[in-house]
Amino acid sequence: MQIILLEKVVNVGNLGDVVKVKDGYARNFLIPQRMARRATTSAIAEFEVKRAELEKAAAAKLAVSQAQGDKLSGMTISIAQKAGVDGRLFGSVTNFDIAEALTKQGFAVEKSQVRMPTGPLKTTGEHAVSVALHTDVVVEITISVVGEHA
Repeated sequence: MQIILLEKVVNVGNLGDVVKVKDGYARNFLIPQRMARRATTSAIAEFEVKRAELEKAAAAKLAVSQAQGDKLSGMTISIAQKAGVDGRLFGSVTNFDIAEALTKQGFAVEKSQVRMPTGPLKTTGEHAVSVALHTDVVVEITISVVGEHA
């Protein structure tokens, strides 16, 4: 399906690109998330009229994400979980727990923005995690998992 992108999408293209993607990806994800529209001649003409407005909104969104990224970069978040004597957790620390801890500290972060390269954290100690605030803004934070002995 031919679509026109209304914002930058990773591994697909930039704002205003007319690209061909699989029908299901367009119908089920890009179009409902308002990231794209079908590339009809009327939609392309309408996009060209709104292009400057959309680029301005995208630049503002990027600036906000960069400002938040500067504050968040290098930060250490401490999360307490029940753990055994050997340092292994009963359960794990997931992206939901990290997003919740960041939200409590005043950063509006969704769980889908927290990238955990090794999966959920299952041991106490410090772990590096990245937070993707925008497609162009990815910051590294440190999660300090502290064990509570049961």
